[in-house]
Amino acid sequence: MISKRFINLLLTAAIAVPAVPVMTVSSEAQVQLHELLFGRRSPRPERVIREEPEQRRPAPRAIQRVSGPRYYTYKAEAMSAVTLASLLPAAEETGGVGLEPSLDFEAKRFAEALRLVPDTSVSMEKEIAEALKAHYAESPKFIWSRGNSVTAEAKAVAEMLENAGDHGLEVSEYAVAVPRDGWSMDDPAGRTADLLAFDIQLSARALRYAQDVKDGVVVPDKLSGYHDFKLPRLDPNDAIGILAKTADPAAWLQTLEPKQPEYAELKDALKELRAEDVDEIVIPAGTFVKVEQSTEALPQIMKALRKRASEETREKHAATFAEYLGGEEYTHNIAELVKDFQRENGLVPDGIVGKNTVSHLTDESHASKIERVELAMERLRWHPERFGYRHVLINQAAFRASYFEDDKEKLSMRAIVGKKSNQTSFFFDEVETVVYNPYWGVPQSIIVNEMLPKLYRDPGYLDRAGYEVTNASGRRVSSAAVDWWNYSGKVPYNVRQKPGPSNALGLVKILFPNEHDIYMHDTPSRNLFDRDQRALSHGCVRLQEPQAMAAALLGKTEDYVHSRIANGSGEESEKVPVKIPVFVSYYTAWPDADGNVQYYNDIYDRDVYLDRAIRSVHEARGSAES
Repeated sequence: MISKRFINLLLTAAIAVPAVPVMTVSSEAQVQLHELLFGRRSPRPERVIREEPEQRRPAPRAIQRVSGPRYYTYKAEAMSAVTLASLLPAAEETGGVGLEPSLDFEAKRFAEALRLVPDTSVSMEKEIAEALKAHYAESPKFIWSRGNSVTAEAKAVAEMLENAGDHGLEVSEYAVAVPRDGWSMDDPAGRTADLLAFDIQLSARALRYAQDVKDGVVVPDKLSGYHDFKLPRLDPNDAIGILAKTADPAAWLQTLEPKQPEYAELKDALKELRAEDVDEIVIPAGTFVKVEQSTEALPQIMKALRKRASEETREKHAATFAEYLGGEEYTHNIAELVKDFQRENGLVPDGIVGKNTVSHLTDESHASKIERVELAMERLRWHPERFGYRHVLINQAAFRASYFEDDKEKLSMRAIVGKKSNQTSFFFDEVETVVYNPYWGVPQSIIVNEMLPKLYRDPGYLDRAGYEVTNASGRRVSSAAVDWWNYSGKVPYNVRQKPGPSNALGLVKILFPNEHDIYMHDTPSRNLFDRDQRALSHGCVRLQEPQAMAAALLGKTEDYVHSRIANGSGEESEKVPVKIPVFVSYYTAWPDADGNVQYYNDIYDRDVYLDRAIRSVHEARGSAES
């Protein structure tokens, strides 16, 4: 008979030989063998999970991050000094024989002017030069004079060019000197030559003005990859034809101005700002002063305190104001005055004049206001001349989205826009669809830049987090089944998050299909709307009241939108009855609903880049004139 001790030795030996897989006895087999030999079950041994050693993989290559658009160095169109002779047809081509009576006196006068053409040159853009050359070849006659006199129409156009500054434009780039009405009868040839030079110059400047006031001084898409404006610029060939034939060319030029009411409000604001006599308080950037220190900025600090402190604080510290004679020593008495000013402005009352205190003491720079208004007018010229009866305007710099009907703001709400590293693009499109209980299609930039490092460590992360993964043919695959280690850049898989309360898009999204994959949507992170600075997203626009916006665009009630969300069975979409323009814009100066211009921070430094571009145009035009 086999002893119990012998059987236990056999079992122990079998368990102790892991190098031979066929000899391995599982814990369940041990229990069964014990029952067979002894007629009763042995105590079930505690289960031990043996982890296989981790397969050693090579470290993945450095992730090739999907980068966003970039800013460019703006290159202004080169100017050239074009001689009148190179623009005009040869005299023999006109068939003229001099200034003599004729049924076509103007043609004869023009032909004579060609013989007298001076070597005078006019600086202009190549496209404008080609348009003028084509026009005068087809119609060899003066546009802006009759007989030996400048026309009233020419004077009206010249006056309009003199007022280009009303649009935030540089007057010197458009203004043209008009020949005097009086001239010497002893020099008819000189008068004819002067009128010809004036004709060419006024035509060239009027064409430049027409393009700039209609479409902008700067070509926006040359600023950065974030700018996307597909509208063609005014063709100078068409424009010169209209200027030469219309009865009132100045009136036609006026029709080219943007028609949005905001443009008129900005234009009025610019006029008022320039007329203001401002005694501006400027405290140098970086000012930082403590009690018993000295600073050259103290006279400006005291001037600002007189202006900005409350009447109560001024009365309390009247003696300090009276005793101050313009010195630079920051005394204890002045520090006590500053502490009271800090208290009434919600600042830490430490008596230290630093960045936060300076920001409350100084006005918005007057020069900065003028510049921002001018830049806002320039940006408006990139848009269609009208926004449309119904439209949505998103101002990224103001973190705000508004819905308009008949140029009246009907709905306005806080918005969240892209981080500086994930900027929201600047473009316009049309709203087409409202989606209820949406999926979130994760962009490749987020998959690669943010998800891929996690997937290296945990391939099943997407499965557990509520995402669906599909391959290039659209077939669902498990995230855990994908060998993410094979990829260090864009991956051949699509990822989307299922609808639900934690979905990044919330309960509704509003689509205006565009190549930037930007749209408006809800968000479960409602607390973020409480922040003042809301550049927080990956580029899309999150709305504080997305269901109200969806209802306005659909022409429905909010209750209707609520019901579609609550009663839906997964993602559903609804077309808006009529496509509605949406302007995803960027204005650091913009009129509010009452027409008062408000000023906003340049969160993406786009004012900086636009100002540089405009300066480069000024330099190109100016250097050609010198």
